[in-house]
Formats: sequence, C-alpha cells, structure tokens
Amino acid sequence: MTRPGLDGAERTEGFGDRLTAALAEFGPLCVGIDPHAHLLAEWGLDASAAGVREFGLRTVEAAAGRVGVVKPQVAFFERFGAAGFAALEEVLAAGRAAGLVVIADAKRGDIGTTMDGYAEAWLAAGSPLEADAVTVSPYLGVGSLRSTLSLAARGGKGVFVLAATSNPEAAAVQTAQTADVASADGETVAARVARDIAWVNGSAAFGGGTGPIGLVIGATVDRHEFGLTDEVLRGAPILAPGFGAQGAEPADLPRLFGALAPNVVASESRSILSAGPAALAARIQERAALYAGRVRA
Repeated sequence: MTRPGLDGAERTEGFGDRLTAALAEFGPLCVGIDPHAHLLAEWGLDASAAGVREFGLRTVEAAAGRVGVVKPQVAFFERFGAAGFAALEEVLAAGRAAGLVVIADAKRGDIGTTMDGYAEAWLAAGSPLEADAVTVSPYLGVGSLRSTLSLAARGGKGVFVLAATSNPEAAAVQTAQTADVASADGETVAARVARDIAWVNGSAAFGGGTGPIGLVIGATVDRHEFGLTDEVLRGAPILAPGFGAQGAEPADLPRLFGALAPNVVASESRSILSAGPAALAARIQERAALYAGRVRA
C-alpha cells in the first residue's frame, strides 16, 4: 500500500499503521532480546556470537504469534564484533520474516552524513541490518535527526527518539528548562524533543493517525515531571521500557499513560527471558495475557 509522503511522492504503508495493527492484534507487550552474559549461561549457551545468535533466534521463535513486537538490544550482539553483527542480521531478518515488528535498540545519534549512514544501515530496504524501526538519541540536536526521520517516513519505517529515560542520571538533563522559548515557564528538554519531532507525525500523509516517529519514555518515570503531556505526545507511538523486572507492571499501564495507552509498546526483557528456553513461549503468553483489557482505544 502506498500514499503521499512528506515530499508529495508515493510512500509505502506507514510504520504507524503496521504498529497499530500489531498492538491491536496482540496487545502492547514487546519482548526485548537482551542476551546478557548471565542469561546466556542460564540458557546453557556460550558467551559468543554463536550463543547470542541462538538466543535471539529462539526468542523470535517463541515470540512469533504471541506478541507483535520484539526489540533486540544491539550492544549485546556488537560486543562480538563482525560475527556478532552477522548474528544480529540473522535475528533481525528472522523477526521480520515471522511477521513481527522489529525495533533495533541501537540508540544512534550523530550529525550530518554520519547520521545518514546510521539511518541507511538500520532503515534502508535491503540493508543487512534492516529493521522496522530504530532507537536514536536527540542530544546532538533534534535537527541532526531530520534526514533520518524523513527517510523513515518515506520508507515506511519508524524511529523512536529518546525523551524521558529511566536511568536516574538522565533526569537532570531531560527535565532542564530550555532557554529559547518565549514562555515564562520555559519548556523541558524532553518536551522540546517531543515538539520538535512532531512535524513528521503531523504531516497530512498520516491522516491524524499514529505517525512513524515515536518517543522512548521509561515506564518507571513520571512523564508529567518531564513535561510530556498528552497534548505533546499526541499521534506518537511510545516505546516504554521498564515493565517487568524494572518495576512497572501491566496494571500500571492505564495510570501511566491514560488516553495514550493504545499507542504504548510495553517492553519487557529479563522478566521474560529469565524463564529459559524451554519455558519461554509459555512465559511470553502469560505476560501478554496480563495486559489484556488494560488498553482502551
């Protein structure tokens, strides 16, 4: 399916469309693929490229048909160099072939042609590392992401921009007040990030539905303290890590996100992966069921 893009040219079916369909069918749970060293040992796998490949492929197999979204953490693969990236390529391809929405958690951020290179690596059709979406950092300036956001929108891909992360070190930066807004109260850095990426989701090409550019908002933070109101976040998909082992539970979803809950991708990793390979599918099914009925459009 195609429709007019930001530049008037035809574009493929939007990431927001596909993500919305996946969440409607399977619910908000996203399975993180995080092959920590201790999990590899618990699974009986070597701490090697072969180990993370097997870990990733088994997780994809268990997730397919039970959730709509998976999120490989790139760092756990790239630590094994070229062989680790080769393993990641297989995991990304397997996830997409299984019909899952695959978010590469790479947190890339740079300027100019360097950022363009990252965008091509993760979002270009046919790239060895092609994913459905990628996480990026806006802290070299949201403007540095503009070509990445445009590439995603034109190609039917998604981008999740870090806004309010759950690590305590981040709050001082992300809740700081910007100095270039004509307002007595200013605006938080996180809110400025959300406002600056809204131009893509606000494009007429997306018809007021869920756009392709989302925000990362930790489920263990108070988004209102970061200035991330419902109005600021309207139309943006939300990637919310922090469910499960980090403390947030499915029952918290309506309280945390309210009317925005239908757009939330609730990411869990250790709470699921700790079940081990034999019980993994059952654990995914169990956790997914806990979200049932929590989201109302």
